[in-house]
Order: sequence, then C-alpha cells, then structure tokens
Amino acid sequence: MTGALRTATLIYREKRLARRIRRAVDVTIALLLLVAVAPVILVACAAILVEDGPPVFFRQRRAGRFERTFVIYKLRTMKRAACGDEMSPATVDDRRITPVGRLLRRTSIDELPQLFNVLRGEMSLIGPRPEMQSLVQRYEPWQHLRHLIAPGITCIWQTTCRSTVPLHRPEATALDLEYIERASPLFDVALLARTITSVLSQRGAF
Repeated sequence: MTGALRTATLIYREKRLARRIRRAVDVTIALLLLVAVAPVILVACAAILVEDGPPVFFRQRRAGRFERTFVIYKLRTMKRAACGDEMSPATVDDRRITPVGRLLRRTSIDELPQLFNVLRGEMSLIGPRPEMQSLVQRYEPWQHLRHLIAPGITCIWQTTCRSTVPLHRPEATALDLEYIERASPLFDVALLARTITSVLSQRGAF
C-alpha cells in the first residue's frame, strides 16, 4: 500500500468514525428532547385540532443527503387547503397561516417533529436546512455541494438569516458550505447555543 493510499484510508476511517459518533449523539439527544417536549407537542396538536381539525402534521418532500428525497415532518401551521408541496410562507401576513400556526412558527414549536426525522436517520440535529426538490433543481452547480452532508434542524443560516434570506439564495448556500468546512463537535455546541438564543428571541421567525 502506497503512502498516499494509506493516508487516504486513514482519513476515510476517521471520517467514518466521526459520522458514527455524530449519529450516536444525534439519536441520544433527539430521544431526550422528544421526552422533554412531548407535552408541548401534544398541547400544540390539540390546539391545531380545535382550530382547524386534522391533520395535525405537515408532511413535505425534501432533498436530503446526496439529494435523496425524504418526507419532512412539522406541526401544521397553514390551512388544510394549503398543505402539500407549495412554497413556505415568505411574509408574516401570509393568509395561509392560521392563528395557532402563527404562534407555533414564532416559537419554532412547529419544527419539533423533525426530531423523528433525526431518529429515522434522514436528518441530523445540525446541518443545512433541507430544501424542496423543485428549488434544488434550480440550483447553480456549486450549490449542490450543500448536500454532501445530512440536512439538519438548525444551522448557521437558521441562527443568523432565517426568514430574511431565502434558503435557496447563494448567500444562504455559502453559509451551509462554511458549516461543512468548520464542522466539529465544539462548533456544533456553539450552534445549538445560538439556536436556543434565536428561538427565545424569535429573531427572523413568523
């Protein structure tokens, strides 16, 4: 085995080990969070049912790692007629959003069911936000690099730009590539802390 091949093999094994550790951490934290927020999800589901009836969950096809399609889960925040593969609301006064839905979106409670996506291995706690396939098809070639890792519940974009910069814009993709370059356990902890601050301040949420 040549020196270069030996080095490449060691790097691959190291990355594979890092992925396994990351997956174990994702599953552990997701399970703990689900137990902690289960009452919140149940109350939110009840509020949705009382206001607009079933379904309480919103399902939509998104692009995951290597652009494989998966179904993302959220608490439904829009009227039943607006469910499907339509574009997400881009303004605070979007008439498709229900009163309960507006509260869920401002507090980010609607995102909690994505913990199930993490348990299923379709998402990670931290990584580029998953985009709709129809928008991914419009990407510039370099933007597809964001799909080299699993999508996440939170990311740099989520804690800085969020609704002020559309996810499909090059500026948002640049932040995703920055994360891929800087990804580390310490940086992930920092992003989780920033996410908590962002949620509490409701910055960029509607």
